[in-house]
Amino acid sequence: MQDVFHEAVNLLQNEEQLVMATVIRTKGSTPQKPGAKLLVRSDGSGVGTLGGGCVEGDIWYAASQLMRRGGDAQYREYELNEDLAAQDGLVCGGTMFFLIDPVYQPDQYLDYAKEIDAAYEGGPSVALASLIKSAPGKSLPVGAKLFIREDGSTEGSLGDSGLDRDAVKRAHGLMAMGRNEYAIAEDGTEYFIEAYTTPPQLVICGGGHVSFALAAHAKPLGFRLFITDDREEFANPERFPDADMIVPKKPEEALDELPINANTFIVVATRGHRFDNVALAAAAATPARYVGLMGSKRKTILIYEDLVRMGLDEQRLRDIRSPIGLDIRARTPEEIAVSIMGEVLMFRLGGTGLPMKLEQHRIDRIIAKVESQQVAAAD
Repeated sequence: MQDVFHEAVNLLQNEEQLVMATVIRTKGSTPQKPGAKLLVRSDGSGVGTLGGGCVEGDIWYAASQLMRRGGDAQYREYELNEDLAAQDGLVCGGTMFFLIDPVYQPDQYLDYAKEIDAAYEGGPSVALASLIKSAPGKSLPVGAKLFIREDGSTEGSLGDSGLDRDAVKRAHGLMAMGRNEYAIAEDGTEYFIEAYTTPPQLVICGGGHVSFALAAHAKPLGFRLFITDDREEFANPERFPDADMIVPKKPEEALDELPINANTFIVVATRGHRFDNVALAAAAATPARYVGLMGSKRKTILIYEDLVRMGLDEQRLRDIRSPIGLDIRARTPEEIAVSIMGEVLMFRLGGTGLPMKLEQHRIDRIIAKVESQQVAAAD
């Protein structure tokens, strides 16, 4: 979404109007997930996407009409039924919920957009909460905004001090990973929180075969890539041309030179136990939310014993991911890299790692339905 906010800053600095459309919630199978954005300029052009198709076209039209005729922010719901999906050749059966948010004057939104853009570039994490629906008996304006900073300071309001406190509390749990949440307060008020932080960072300690295969996934998935290995023949630009930074030192020395934050994922894959335990201890001492160790369960047990003797905090020890990766029975370096990256993405995006295969009872219903239709047609 950085390109969307970067363009918002450019437009608002030139006092141009825009409309920001956001997917705030989804149910079932949909072409985009919460947080997807489309910025529509005053000339009708746009940046970003809501998933394409007729729904995006409808939202795009509504945004253009707001700029022509004026009006307040709008909340819209689209059920992707068979007729709507068929217009675009889609096979969807979900519902999408949108906030269409016009910005007619720069005012505070320019400052918000600047800080969000800065967060993407390594500045402090921030969050933006937008009101969607008032509780029964209340009439708070759709689109009311509360801007929340990492240090706890805020700008604006959702229209109620209790809601603001609730949003601040929720936002601090989202900022580290740049996640979003559709929240429903105790009184029934609904609002959407979006958190923004630096792009995710992947630190690979060790430059061996698995590390080489793993590094190939970083850039296509939007990660900044850092490599550490004290052997220069394994830590050089020729071997890792996509790396943002290569530090040819032992991990416990190299990690101090890297810009590690909470949105950093550290994979320890050095060349042996006597290097792994020290490297893992150093990684665990960083603010990285995800720290993983490659190796067998036996190796993990031995290294964990070392970490306990070193005095590592018990909760931090429990948070370490080892053996690292999802169980796909990986064997080759390339397969192991897929297993590791799968777990990294699961952790980052909040997934379960479970199969998405259609449940057996649904398949039974499909078979029964088709067989019933066939019998009826035969009669």
